[in-house]
Amino acid sequence: MDGDTLLTIGALARRTGLTVKTVRFWSDAGIVPPTDRSPAGYRLYDLGALARLDLARTLRDLGLDLAAIRRVLDREVSVSEVAAAHADALEVQIRTLRLRRAVLRAVAKKGSTLEETDFMHKLATLSDAERRNLIDEFVDAAFGGLDANAEFVEMLRSALPELPDDPEPEQVEAWIELAGLARDADFRASVRRMAEYQAAERALGDTTGLHHDLTEAVRDAVGRALAAGTAPRSAGAATVVDALTARYARTFGRPDDAGLRRWLLTRLEIAGDPRTERYWHLLAVINGWPVPPALAPVLSWFADALRARTEA
Repeated sequence: MDGDTLLTIGALARRTGLTVKTVRFWSDAGIVPPTDRSPAGYRLYDLGALARLDLARTLRDLGLDLAAIRRVLDREVSVSEVAAAHADALEVQIRTLRLRRAVLRAVAKKGSTLEETDFMHKLATLSDAERRNLIDEFVDAAFGGLDANAEFVEMLRSALPELPDDPEPEQVEAWIELAGLARDADFRASVRRMAEYQAAERALGDTTGLHHDLTEAVRDAVGRALAAGTAPRSAGAATVVDALTARYARTFGRPDDAGLRRWLLTRLEIAGDPRTERYWHLLAVINGWPVPPALAPVLSWFADALRARTEA
């Protein structure tokens, strides 16, 4: 070996732009073992060590740890294998950082307390599986053991909150509120009452499907009444109620009488918790879906108008 091709640690450091301390540390770690030693015992490195050190620096800049770098340089694993594994790890880190950023922005926007900030961070960083478990546990608590509306239960289970990799603060806020609703004992009791009502109706042989066509008919008719400023207890509201109760009577095969109206009023009161609609609104925000038009004012008007007709 020609002496001109051997470099001291200082010369190696100057050629690579690294500090002497870093070169010595990496040499001790086996990244660039010395090629030889001088008569005085100082480490000497050949041009191959220089090339090895340049590659090590590149891999280090990409975020690989020294153990992984040594395995690559010693040909124990390929660069592509290590790069793929490291890219996957970085993907998780990036997602976590984006969530933290969204939480911090939400905290700044709301002026949250220390306790609220801690709670928001814990909820925001739940895994997809943990979010599914939270919703499943909510549905089990509300509908477990009851022969309720299977279509509605399946819709609840399948409509899961899925925070994007780079959520907006509004999406984080919506998820935190949704998680709070799913854990709220009073809301769970309200949904449980609805489930018990559905089960009782099914036991009597009544249909308790979702009936989207009826919902849209109510939305359309009551929406026009609201837009016209018709009060729910006015004479004008009676026409709307009569048309809608006739529609329900045809759908359910029942006579359009006082019994039907009392039955319909009970259905509206049982299912009229505005927090149920809020749940679906929040889910739409989280998942980036179109937010459905508000139904709560429509159902509230219909229930009030129907109550007035029932009392009369």
